Amino acid sequence: MQINDKVKLICSSFDATDNILVAFSGGVDSSFLLYILYLYSSAKVSAITVKTPYIPGWEIDEAINFAESLKIEHKIIELPIDDSIIRNPEDRCYRCKSILFGQIKKYAYAKGFNLIADGSNADDKNDYRPGMKALKELEIRSPLLEAGFSKQEIRNQLKEFGLDIWDKPAYSCLLTRIPYNTLIDKNDLNLIEESEMFLHNLGFRDVRVRFHNDLIRLEINPEYFNKIMKDQVRKKIIRLFKDRNIKYISLDLEGYRTGSMHTKT
Repeated sequence: MQINDKVKLICSSFDATDNILVAFSGGVDSSFLLYILYLYSSAKVSAITVKTPYIPGWEIDEAINFAESLKIEHKIIELPIDDSIIRNPEDRCYRCKSILFGQIKKYAYAKGFNLIADGSNADDKNDYRPGMKALKELEIRSPLLEAGFSKQEIRNQLKEFGLDIWDKPAYSCLLTRIPYNTLIDKNDLNLIEESEMFLHNLGFRDVRVRFHNDLIRLEINPEYFNKIMKDQVRKKIIRLFKDRNIKYISLDLEGYRTGSMHTKT
């Protein structure tokens, strides 16, 4: 197996004196970063995952399983929904990253880590990522971004490594499913998490359940439009939401896309 030159560049930039704490969500990017640093760098590497009510429980479980497969030291810290984001303000991502990575930095300092790294990649520079400002302020390293790794390159390298997470769907925190300036309710977060998992199990790979009080707006790839309109599938989805007191269930004709709650027009 040939190791990507960018992997070599990242791993050679750290040495045995480095004690790196990887902010590990369990997603494709941070899994890749954790994997290459642990196996191919000479640094000491550990992982930390933040558990909050707006991060799906299955994401935490997958992070735990991946870290266990590497036999790597893995810390879970649990945080509530902070008052500063409870009404889902427009700068929510910046506030959230500041809070989460602020806590990670405190833990790192107490445990003697000299570096904190996250899984941001080069594509994030061209996307709406207000949380990047918080990472810069807190001096968090982003080795994948620094090396110019795109999301597709990361997936390709994971496939080359033989890791089945190479095609894991992109995910994001559940607050992105709710309109800005809306009071966050844990029951609504649970509904979103459960229904997205239900839709995944029906075979819809990229899906977002956008929550608008008594209306649900489903975003799926247009290639699945025919499938979702089949009677058997459609009726299962209707029953799912009706059983949870949702009055209106809509299919977004624009399809799945990131950041649709941010789009102004």
